Amino acid sequence: MAAFSKFRIVLPLTLLLLIGTWAFAEFLTPSKGARATAVGSLVGMDELLRRSFLAEEDFEAKKAPQPSDWLAQRKEDGQTYSQYRDSKPNRPGVGGRNTLYILPLGDFPEETAPDLATLEKYMEHYYYPMPVKLLPNIREEKLSTVGRINNFTGQEQWHAGEMLRWLPSKLPKNCYGLLAVTMTDLYPGEDWNFVFGLASYRERVGIFSFARFRPSQEVDVEDKKIQNAIVLRRACKVLSHEMGHMFGIKHCVHYECNMNGANSLSEADSTPMHLCPVCLRKLQQAVGFDPLARYQGLKKFYLGNGFASEEKWLSKRMKWIEEG
Repeated sequence: MAAFSKFRIVLPLTLLLLIGTWAFAEFLTPSKGARATAVGSLVGMDELLRRSFLAEEDFEAKKAPQPSDWLAQRKEDGQTYSQYRDSKPNRPGVGGRNTLYILPLGDFPEETAPDLATLEKYMEHYYYPMPVKLLPNIREEKLSTVGRINNFTGQEQWHAGEMLRWLPSKLPKNCYGLLAVTMTDLYPGEDWNFVFGLASYRERVGIFSFARFRPSQEVDVEDKKIQNAIVLRRACKVLSHEMGHMFGIKHCVHYECNMNGANSLSEADSTPMHLCPVCLRKLQQAVGFDPLARYQGLKKFYLGNGFASEEKWLSKRMKWIEEG
């Protein structure tokens, strides 16, 4: 976003939902030629793999932002495939670090929280064929000693920075990246109302809260199943987006893509769940998956969880790759 609402890398941290005034930075939608250049040369590539990185009509160029959107408030040059490759990001498997982890912290009420096993399954398909494991929930005494009561909501909040400094001690030896998730609200400092999450990609850890993912009372959403689907979709997006940064993938400016930055939940909701050809090629370089096998797993997940539009898009995309 960097996950929801101001997904911004502030080295060494990613700070979500920054609150402040930003100078307008004009963004121009990249041309078709610029987008093709960002994907890189596909000469000599296996035909099915080559088609996987051809945009055709399945991918939309990054739209011009509205005044409050991410790219209207900060200048990002993006990252081509060649730039990603030349940056020599950490590869999975080095030092035995070959597994992605999700670490639940605190309570996850069934009526409001996304199902953790479902999130684990989604990440398995998204980062196929890397193993993804859900760690046992931690409910340590420490969790209640690093927080405050929010003056506006009257609800408990945890200090995200303090939690982030504690998380490296929880890294399993074979961990490539760990994302801690919680239903407790977060804040990054006393002058802040809240933050959706923080991450240190240098330390390979992040913490993200789903506390504000449920539609507000102002939204005309009364059906509990619809609300649950919204929460699940938002949680899937934030975890897959942030884990993408762990692989060294920067925010995307080429296409409408899951790796786009976002300044708000509404802007993040408007981004697709899929990766564009540029970012898909970066992930394929890192993980080495068969794109069709990856899409097949995601399609099965979308069918099983009521993500109709995503399933429809994948079916169309897979057919084009297979038949041209």
